[in-house]
Amino acid sequence: MPGPSSRLDVVVPIFNEEELLPELSRRLAVALDSIGGIEWRVLYVNDGSRDRSLELALATQKRDPRFAVLELSRNFGHQSALTCGIAHADADAVVLIDGDLQDPPELIPKLVDAWRAGGEVVLAVRKSRAETGLRGFLLRGFHKVFAWLSDFPIQADSGIFCLLDRAAHAELKGLRESHRFLPGLQSWIGFQRATVEYDRSERAAGAPKQTFRRLVRYALDAVFGFSYKPLRLMTLAGVVISAIGFLLALFFVIWRLIDKEQAQMGFTTLVTLVLFLGGVQLIGIGLLGEYLGRIYDEVKERPLFIVRRRHGVDAPKGRS
Repeated sequence: MPGPSSRLDVVVPIFNEEELLPELSRRLAVALDSIGGIEWRVLYVNDGSRDRSLELALATQKRDPRFAVLELSRNFGHQSALTCGIAHADADAVVLIDGDLQDPPELIPKLVDAWRAGGEVVLAVRKSRAETGLRGFLLRGFHKVFAWLSDFPIQADSGIFCLLDRAAHAELKGLRESHRFLPGLQSWIGFQRATVEYDRSERAAGAPKQTFRRLVRYALDAVFGFSYKPLRLMTLAGVVISAIGFLLALFFVIWRLIDKEQAQMGFTTLVTLVLFLGGVQLIGIGLLGEYLGRIYDEVKERPLFIVRRRHGVDAPKGRS
């Protein structure tokens, strides 16, 4: 719990954000300096950026030692970069925030206030979001579908932007699964929860770094990591289709016995049934493959990230 003088770490994944990094650093420093009784540190995790992001982050670190930089050996992905920052954080509270300025750094003082009021996991919940068109439609649709699919409640319209108390941070740091969906993991660990609402902005500059393909993979990690309903739905579909097939077979047998001349099953009907049943079977095999592939990745136990260099921060104790 917060004391009279607490320490706060802010984890920020960075991937090709040279247009935003100077403004991001400035706004973070202003927002964090406005919090009384807090010693703060920002952990930039450079996730294999190919532009000048690393150079700019290191320049900020030289000017202000309260900024630290973790340089990954390649691009490991958004969730792995966050996991790297979580592993290196060591404070009374840890804030996770994206580096694209869609999540405003100015909200961090409100997260700290909610933490000081007793929240152990403080979630930033979007009242609205600036994404429009197909991307916005799919993002909003995903949250609604996932809320129904998930096997336990996950806060709707929340992302990775949150504050974790030391105890909650320690538990989250101990989760080592390979295919990570951090909003789900934040809910899974439990603890006393609080929320702070905000309006999600558009990117301040540049194009979104999360491509459509990455967003689809992220959505699949969420579904297959936190729900068995796809498997149960396929089981239910198998039972229903089997029952329909049995009734149809019984119908045609009776029809054949009653009217031998008229009772014929056409070629089109046969092809339709075969394709339909074959498609359902392939979907079921695909679902099993998704779950099995994730088990395979867990068994390999490869590290989630590799740190090439650390600037202004020590290596974490124990396994990283």
